[in-house]
Amino acid sequence: MTTSAPTSATASDALAKRNVAVLVLCQAVMGAQIPLVFVVAGLAGQQLSPYACIATLPVSMVVLGSMTTAPWLSNVMQTYGRRVGFVIGTLGGMAGAGMAAWGLTLDSFLVFLFGSYLTGIYMSANGFYRFAAADTASESFRPKAISYVMAGGLASAIIGPQLVSFITATDPDQTVMRFFNVYVAAAILNAVGLVLFFALKIPKPPKPATGAEAGRSRAELLRDPTIAVAIICGMVTYSLMNLVMTSTPLAVVGCGYSTSGASNVVTSHVLAMFAPSFFTGHVIARFGAKKVVALGLVILGFAGVVALTGVELLNFYAALVLLGIGWNFGFIGATAMLASAHSPQERGRVQGMNDAIVFGCVTLASLASGGLMNCSGGDVVEGWSAVNVAMVPFLALAGGALVWLMRRPAVAA
Repeated sequence: MTTSAPTSATASDALAKRNVAVLVLCQAVMGAQIPLVFVVAGLAGQQLSPYACIATLPVSMVVLGSMTTAPWLSNVMQTYGRRVGFVIGTLGGMAGAGMAAWGLTLDSFLVFLFGSYLTGIYMSANGFYRFAAADTASESFRPKAISYVMAGGLASAIIGPQLVSFITATDPDQTVMRFFNVYVAAAILNAVGLVLFFALKIPKPPKPATGAEAGRSRAELLRDPTIAVAIICGMVTYSLMNLVMTSTPLAVVGCGYSTSGASNVVTSHVLAMFAPSFFTGHVIARFGAKKVVALGLVILGFAGVVALTGVELLNFYAALVLLGIGWNFGFIGATAMLASAHSPQERGRVQGMNDAIVFGCVTLASLASGGLMNCSGGDVVEGWSAVNVAMVPFLALAGGALVWLMRRPAVAA
């Protein structure tokens, strides 16, 4: 079942391009808090938490907040429009940054975790940017619109981690309070970006007429082969990216490099996540989403191989760049597959379900990251190796599902 683009926008996609421009700015400004938080949350958690094995729990709480928010936030957008949902997400991000900063002043791990959970409300809203880009786009422009919005993450990749480097470098204090101003900066980013949503023009989905077709149920949607495989591939690519990225600052600092060094590695990773977005949509339009997802899974595998060959700073850079590129192809490809497999009246149902499943698995991955990193071996190197070896079975799962889907038409015929 294919999503039909609005007829008024199909000819020129003028409205879609306007919305894409707004969403790119939102991604650049407010999206910067995601890499910013991911750099410092694990490091702060390592100092606040009573047990080293749960050092990355703050990152897990961010993703848990995103997972639990996605279903109801998707329904809000379906009923009241994208703008209302995005404003709610931004207010959540602002509250989360403030609560996390307060937790640092109290030296309270529990308060810090609650702030991290609230930050997840923004992360959930951010995840819907890519779907919002497709709402007013024609079928031919849809993959490009998704890709361009993801490309807005290039600016966030620079702003977020470099803010961490600047703030922590100018503060000689090595206590957990050196991260206080980082969270203040996250709150300011939300406040500045909030006004951008008022330039967004996405019509609210029309209310179905009495007796009109309501679309498939969640169970029926999950039985759709394309939707099921798209969710699996999105889940695996995002989870594995998060698994490795969450433990990277711990590994880099644990191997004797500075916090600024860890920030620079994460910056290169997030740049690699979004830089390909300038052409990923064109590649999908030319070769198809399934082949692009397959390429992403292969690149993720190469990232793990590079990480296992050593712990020099160059290894970290190379592995994290490959990890970012693999995520870009895999996740944008999976999003394009999903966007073309449901009708407009199913939009809120399938997108909320997709993000709840994806970010539920990402939550588990970020939580497992700390355990693998700190508690699965005798030293940092063994922990880092365990993190990267853990990628193998999940790559096999996504790869197998994708091969099954690609071969399915021939078998059915």
